[in-house]
Amino acid sequence: MSGSHGMSGSAASRNKRALTIVFFTTLTYLVAEVIGGWWTGSLALLADAGHMLTDVAGVGLALLAIRFGEKPATPARTYGYYRFEILAALTNAVVLILISIYILYEAYLRFLNPPKVESTTMMWVAGVGLLVNLYGVYLLRKSSGESLNMKGAYFEVLSDMLTSVGVMVAGAIMITTKWYYADPLLSTGIGLFILPRTWALLKESVNVLLEGTPADVNLEELRQGLLQVPGVAAVHDLHAWVLTSGVNALSVHVVLTDEARHEDVLTRAQDYVTTKHPIQHATIQVERGDFAQHETHL
Repeated sequence: MSGSHGMSGSAASRNKRALTIVFFTTLTYLVAEVIGGWWTGSLALLADAGHMLTDVAGVGLALLAIRFGEKPATPARTYGYYRFEILAALTNAVVLILISIYILYEAYLRFLNPPKVESTTMMWVAGVGLLVNLYGVYLLRKSSGESLNMKGAYFEVLSDMLTSVGVMVAGAIMITTKWYYADPLLSTGIGLFILPRTWALLKESVNVLLEGTPADVNLEELRQGLLQVPGVAAVHDLHAWVLTSGVNALSVHVVLTDEARHEDVLTRAQDYVTTKHPIQHATIQVERGDFAQHETHL
């Protein structure tokens, strides 16, 4: 057997500094928005502060996941805490879906009875929020493709940026036309924009937790490549899964031809798997003849 121990660190941990900056800037704006909403008596601002609170909680959860993910492996948790990141991404996805549903529900109620809104104050505070969230989106956009955890945090900030844009547009319409249906109309658009992207994040997170094959690994191509390795007669019990974003694992049994040498085949198979495919941790069992008859197959 052989295990590839050069396992790379979590992709999310490489972006911890950016996530920390986003957390504290968002938290600062949350406090300012609560004070502004209380000072002006604006229910709209206080409601948006509630949405911002979920963003702060989501980004904080992502940071907590990174901290746990960096802990070393133990005898009780031989892969360490890599999966904590996926749990954080799953939680963020569920929270965002609930927020989107709430936004759509609130929009429905406001269509029935649109309240008068303090539009000017709302626009000023939303403008500050837009700048804060633009900075957060700028910091997290690139890293959102590296990690489910970072993607969840990015969607949190993106959703609030869109909320700020919607609030400003709705405020401008209400100031100039007194048409208060603008608020629920734009809120509906925001909710419908967030839902499909968040659903994709949820499905991806669940796929990881169910030990699904990584999206960037072609298992059949990998199988055929192993069969082309000199000295390999057959391949069975081939499995690939995701430990955390950017860290794929694989296990496989390869059957030797009669004349093949164990060490040579193991070296060639290990080299093929880890250099030709995005596999960071590989375990390869090399066996002869009918040894597979004595094994339990999954």
